[in-house]
Amino acid sequence: MAQLLYRLGRFAFRRRRLIALIWVALLAAAGTGAALTPSSTSSSITMPGTEAQEAFDLIEERFPGMAADGATARVVLKAPEGERMDDPGNAAAVTDVVTELAAGSERVAAVANPFETGAIGPNGDIAYVQVSYTVKGIELEDADRDALLAAADLGREAGLTVEVGGDALFQEIGGFTAEIIGVLLAAMVLVITLGSLIAAGLPLLTALIGVGIAVSVITVLATPLEFDSTTPVLAVMLGLAVGIDYALFIVSRYRAELADTPDREEAAGRAVGTAGSAVVFAGLTVVIALAGLVVVNIPLLTKMGLAAAGAVIVAVLIAVTLAPALFGFAGERVLPRRERLAARAGNPTGDDAPAPADTPKDRAAKPNHGTRWARLVLRRPVVVLVTAVVGLGVLAIPVASLELGMPDEGSHSPESTQRKAYDLLAEGFGPGFNGPLLVVVDTGAVADPQGEADAVFATVSGTEGVVAAVPPVFNEAGDTAMMTVIPAFRPSSTETEDLVTAIRAETGDNVLVTGLTAMGIDMSRKLSDAMVPYLALVVGLAFLLLVLVFRSLLVPLKAAAGFLLSVLAALGAVVAVFQWGWGAGLLGVEVTGPIMSMMPIFLIGVVFGLAMDYEVFLVTRMREAYVHGESPREAVVTGFRYGARVVTAAAIIMISVFAGFIGSSEAMIKTIGFGLAVAVLLDAFVVRMAIVPAVLALIGRSAWWLPAWLDRIVPAVDVEGEKLARPDTSGRAGAEKLAADAGEPVEPEEPAGEPARV
Repeated sequence: MAQLLYRLGRFAFRRRRLIALIWVALLAAAGTGAALTPSSTSSSITMPGTEAQEAFDLIEERFPGMAADGATARVVLKAPEGERMDDPGNAAAVTDVVTELAAGSERVAAVANPFETGAIGPNGDIAYVQVSYTVKGIELEDADRDALLAAADLGREAGLTVEVGGDALFQEIGGFTAEIIGVLLAAMVLVITLGSLIAAGLPLLTALIGVGIAVSVITVLATPLEFDSTTPVLAVMLGLAVGIDYALFIVSRYRAELADTPDREEAAGRAVGTAGSAVVFAGLTVVIALAGLVVVNIPLLTKMGLAAAGAVIVAVLIAVTLAPALFGFAGERVLPRRERLAARAGNPTGDDAPAPADTPKDRAAKPNHGTRWARLVLRRPVVVLVTAVVGLGVLAIPVASLELGMPDEGSHSPESTQRKAYDLLAEGFGPGFNGPLLVVVDTGAVADPQGEADAVFATVSGTEGVVAAVPPVFNEAGDTAMMTVIPAFRPSSTETEDLVTAIRAETGDNVLVTGLTAMGIDMSRKLSDAMVPYLALVVGLAFLLLVLVFRSLLVPLKAAAGFLLSVLAALGAVVAVFQWGWGAGLLGVEVTGPIMSMMPIFLIGVVFGLAMDYEVFLVTRMREAYVHGESPREAVVTGFRYGARVVTAAAIIMISVFAGFIGSSEAMIKTIGFGLAVAVLLDAFVVRMAIVPAVLALIGRSAWWLPAWLDRIVPAVDVEGEKLARPDTSGRAGAEKLAADAGEPVEPEEPAGEPARV
């Protein structure tokens, strides 16, 4: 692996114009395709294998048109205090609103007058107008929504309280505020860490190109693959984070190699051969974790995972090809100004290659923060280990109270018209009105369809927790009946979940319960059932991959255990903030409640991949030192000496990118942004910086032990670049030897000259 990437790095450096042209062309082609593709995403959620989905499919088959996916809106009206909706003045105002709604947009299919449909609450002061559209909510234009809101204003001018809910107000997530915040914070960290604007710009440039290509491709595929509107946002989030980090590791290793060799092409090859190997395997762990979401069998989650995995693959490819190409353009300006001046002072010949800023002996004599921290942990490994584990355990306590559910308009801001409409409906018709259940009875195989439907209706109506039920309505064929059931409880409550379970238990196999509330309940159960198989698959595959990387059994086990600690602590923080409300105001969380069902398993997948990133980046440096003859404790110190600063910077960058998304108005994006930021913080600074060196200090040489029989089976991938470190493989001669060993022709070296300017 190291030799292959070494040759790739040298080739990219040598043919930098070609490599840069290829990536720019790919970006232009993808961007052009995205610009020419109509913007369209899917808002539907399907869950194969659940009763709720089976019922939806049956309705679509037996009631043509009933399952139409056109947008809907509910205009909720409330009379002034002490008045009723059927008072002459109020009734006239409602009629005007209905007329305005019908004439406001050519996409309106139907408007239901509440005086004709009976959509007036028991107290007579609250009513709602149901508006149906011919297209999906995401396909409505601003003019359609403006007409809807204008009709509401007409009712307000007449003295009524009017609020609007429904998916007709749905708009795709837009804006680039979160991305801009993340990039700016990342740029500040890069400049501070690398001390050079050129060096800091390289990771940002490669990450932005990668994200541009990935998101453009997702946009092109959004319609045929029915991507959700959150899919490109998550791809941007992960693409930026890993793209910057992966390039940062290669840039840092390239600068370190420049201190040992005057040949910039050789330094680029070594950087890609060593740090690039870690990037490839780290990227593979992320891809495995995201692609593993396929086993959950929820199409929306699968598409989100695969799209994000695609963004990570692009980030890896750009890091190992475009980054070394840009080294060729940057010349010595990739180094801080101080080191460039020192290099020139020690290199009076005028050669453009920098001389070493200091020697390895000098660097060893001046221990950096990473070295000092590693030595501190090695002196008190038990204390550090116990403190870290107990601290993470305390943070994980709230996970025991985790509640899952699907967001509805009750999770909107209390100041939004959707939330106000939701509250008015609950006030006028009861809390369960916002989450009605649909009960479908398949009567095709019974002798008396009407009698069967009536019996089910009687059973459901008598179930505790049901406040109202609409008598069954048959389809034209007379083989399927459908009835609407209004629970006594709010949609996301455990009482409603118990009611769905009770109805299913008390009716026969030919009776199916569905609706958005039932769909959310089934999704939560399906995700809970899939958690163990998913973890087994992802952790198992990643364990095998890490055995291959580290040629060890205990290091991968330690990595998996550390991941479990960090992800449980991160989920605990999510529950404390978004469910319990601790510090919610500081993060702009206006409504607390159950965590979105898909969030925990998606968070687990992403965090696992990112946790393995830092494990690979940090521990490969230790493994590299160990295989080159250092003792286990010395190897830990060496790993921190060269890797702690970069890992710290990479973690801060990733935290900054994720934290930028906490300001999103989309509940799931906000929650995932917070969860990922906390998870990276804990994993990088507690697990990898404290638990990892403490455990390695306690187990010593056993950390790198591999049974002899397994050692013969596991292929040697040389992630540490051991072969590249041999004396006869350095410089131009080394490159010629490696090429000859591989049976490849040796290309002539370009003449030295002034470095190209960016």
